[in-house]
Amino acid sequence: MSQPTHLDLKQTKWMNTPATRQVVQALTDAKPDCVRFVGGCVRNTLMDRPADDVDMATQLEPDAVIAALKKADIHVVPTGLAHGTVSAIVGGKPFEITTLRKDVATDGRHAEVVFTTDWEEDSARRDFRFNAIYADPTDGALYDPQDGIKDALAGHVAFVGDPDTRIREDYLRILRFFRFFAWYGEVRPDRDSVKACARLKDGMGKLSAERVWKELKKLLSAPDPSKSLRWMRTAEALQVILPESIHVDRACAFIALEKEMGWAPDPVLRLMAMVDARRWSVIAKRLKLSNKEKNRMKAWFDAGEVDPGEDYMDVSRRFYRKIVSGYVDAAKIAMGTLFDRDRRNVQDLMEFADEWERPVFPVSAKNLMDEGYTEGRELGDILWDMEDEWIASGFALSTSELIAKIGNFGTGGKSGGQG
Repeated sequence: MSQPTHLDLKQTKWMNTPATRQVVQALTDAKPDCVRFVGGCVRNTLMDRPADDVDMATQLEPDAVIAALKKADIHVVPTGLAHGTVSAIVGGKPFEITTLRKDVATDGRHAEVVFTTDWEEDSARRDFRFNAIYADPTDGALYDPQDGIKDALAGHVAFVGDPDTRIREDYLRILRFFRFFAWYGEVRPDRDSVKACARLKDGMGKLSAERVWKELKKLLSAPDPSKSLRWMRTAEALQVILPESIHVDRACAFIALEKEMGWAPDPVLRLMAMVDARRWSVIAKRLKLSNKEKNRMKAWFDAGEVDPGEDYMDVSRRFYRKIVSGYVDAAKIAMGTLFDRDRRNVQDLMEFADEWERPVFPVSAKNLMDEGYTEGRELGDILWDMEDEWIASGFALSTSELIAKIGNFGTGGKSGGQG
């Protein structure tokens, strides 16, 4: 089968929306034939996948891009001027436009660039071959200086040029390699690329926590990142960014369960399935998780181990002083490693958790003060002990029954020194 030389303009809707054509026209009015589509929109179209973002490359320098867009009354956001990138906003939709460029200096995190008008020079500094395919907006003609079309058609992820060079330019590209493999890999990952990731993995220590978690979260959001996680483990890249990732096989089992149950991919839950729960706070700090993500991990840890043999009253007692969602997360992770009968039991407990309503403790501080106790720490301790007794009873003891047991929960605290 011959490789395509053009994108079908009639079938490629994103190329022909009024917003897209308006941006293209503004740039070509400034300089004919100066703009091409590039990156994910071209790659995904070749792979017969949806194209969400429409990125463009242009021979115009950033100031000229801004001027051309403003002349066409298009709103401009200078999203990355130092690297030649601006965003055009039309009807609320952003279009990222980047001037052709080449790297002149890199330190593994940042690059110093100069602008160029040479499409091949620009392609040579891109990360993966299937991200370096350009499409002419006029007739859909493809320009493929790095031979990326065959990679896109095969689902093959490989670096442009020498993998070591690409990685040393930005060590985040190791994570990006495995992220793209998780989303687009249909065949084994490129051997030379994997070896380079393994050789240079320690360079990821230079990366900020925010960049690492952003990339890892995208990887974990793929429909099925299991193969990618195992290749990361094989290359020991996963261990560098997440030493606590000792349960990769459990995570893969959970991902299989997600598909079986029809659950949407959950990157935070997949992360939890992969790590040692006892290290949740270290992980949250290392990856600089959001407060919401951090609290979710803590609730999962607090929930403890899930026992398929527990009955509803057992879990009700657990729920009362814990966050129910933490138990549900723990139960989902556990289900991936259980046999059918135990899995069904845990699923029943999860459904019970969804419907569970927190019982109301029938004793208040006022009840104790009516009995002659004074407000203070001891009163709080007695209330806590009474609540423990009530929980142990299966939430069955009434106010009067608990008050009748008040002598069992401590002495002193009453006005006048009575006990």
